[in-house]
Amino acid sequence: MKFFTAEQIYAADKFTIEKQQISSNDLMERAAKQIFNWLHLRMQGAQVKIHLFCGIGNNGGDGMALARHLKEHGYNIEVNVVNYSDKRSKDFLINLDRLKDRKIWPHFMECGAEFPEIGRDDIIVDAIFGIGLNRTPDEWVAKLMQYLNKSDAFILAVDIPSGVFMDKPVENKNAVVRANHVLSFQTPKLTFFLPETGVYSNQWEVLDIGLDPEFFMNTEAEFELIGKNEMLPIYIPREKFSHKGTYGHSLIIGGSYGKIGAVSLAAEACLNTGSGLVTAYVPKCGYLPLQTFLPEAMVITDSDENHISNIEYDILPSVVGIGVGLGIETETLNAFSKFLEKVKSPLVIDADGLNLLAKNKDLLKKLPSKTVLTPHPKELERLLGKWKDDFDKLKKARTFSKKYDVILVIKGAHTITIYDNKGYINSTGNPGMATAGSGDALTGIITGLIAQGYDILNAVLFGVYLHGKAGDMAIENTGYQALTTSKLIDAIGKAYIDLFEIPETTEQEGPDEDQ
Repeated sequence: MKFFTAEQIYAADKFTIEKQQISSNDLMERAAKQIFNWLHLRMQGAQVKIHLFCGIGNNGGDGMALARHLKEHGYNIEVNVVNYSDKRSKDFLINLDRLKDRKIWPHFMECGAEFPEIGRDDIIVDAIFGIGLNRTPDEWVAKLMQYLNKSDAFILAVDIPSGVFMDKPVENKNAVVRANHVLSFQTPKLTFFLPETGVYSNQWEVLDIGLDPEFFMNTEAEFELIGKNEMLPIYIPREKFSHKGTYGHSLIIGGSYGKIGAVSLAAEACLNTGSGLVTAYVPKCGYLPLQTFLPEAMVITDSDENHISNIEYDILPSVVGIGVGLGIETETLNAFSKFLEKVKSPLVIDADGLNLLAKNKDLLKKLPSKTVLTPHPKELERLLGKWKDDFDKLKKARTFSKKYDVILVIKGAHTITIYDNKGYINSTGNPGMATAGSGDALTGIITGLIAQGYDILNAVLFGVYLHGKAGDMAIENTGYQALTTSKLIDAIGKAYIDLFEIPETTEQEGPDEDQ
């Protein structure tokens, strides 16, 4: 699923209007009916007070059209027009007149107006600003937003929470609506998935308002959302007449005294993902722990007891994952540098491997093409330098990825993969995965997929998806707080199986449009 800019969405509206020979107001009517159907399906005529706050642009027009449908079906509504300007869109005025024709009289709110009383069991529909917002709302509108946020009422936002911009961070955190649920037209918005702006959208859902699919199919987007539908075509099935050598040999390099667990988790995740063979390269102190913990893995030891000092091996790995628990000793740095000069296999670098790169930026020039880097936010900052906001972070990440020809995996609530000037946003995962070793498991998963012959970028996208899905399935038994990385790894198999399970759905229809 693609993410589009405001300009692209406006172009989709225009394309649809011209191709389908409809008016812009017809399109607005479709949107309003879809929102109404969503509400009606859940409320079934319940007499909860619904407060609609409508701006004077097209987002407000959506709200006005929705108000008409709600009133015609007997709902208890109150319509408030947030009159922040003298300029009103044509479709807003059309729907305002339609309300008045039905004797529905909105309350016009100006600067200094008294705010309506809202009960905590009421519903607020936020239709004040849409995707076209390009400046911070006026102070009196900001006070209204704060009032709505403090009401404890359920807030449903139309398309995007008011006050959130499409292409830049919120400038005044007091001038934005915090929505419980957002009904986004046709596609989700990138802002739902970024840490600084995603906090204003607790949950979101896409409504199909009939924008022409041809436009979206033929229009390139800078970012895409990755879910099950995108992963199924990537999956490579196993052949009957295959053997362990068919599915590659992964080498996991890392560990230091007290941090052998990181390699153990990465190697276990690698095996559970399907790598035919896994070898761990660790300092001598890791030999017994690994042989005991993971009998399926082979172990090669460094000459040093406590840390990696010289990376030498006589196997031909299909892929190397390096950095987990590695440490940043001077000897380790020298060994890492020499390793980068001679490595021929695809490479996945995490943890201290990233820290060594950040401290010695010249090493970045030694990385093979399509090397995978998997930083958490602090490691990313060490690589890129500080950023002003999430949008600046993505810009810097794309520049970095292109400069060094690396695949950058920005770990977070919605892990974002950057490569070839494009971003891929993962849809799986949960807060329980904020636990020790989770990143080590991701390194192992991605390494294991590359070993099996997946295209490197596909391996990264699939690995990030499986990692998050395994976490989602594991918390069904543990809850967030008790999720450990070992339990996540145990659920990788379930995540694979889930790819081929069709969810049971109950067909439910909204009311007839002519009711």
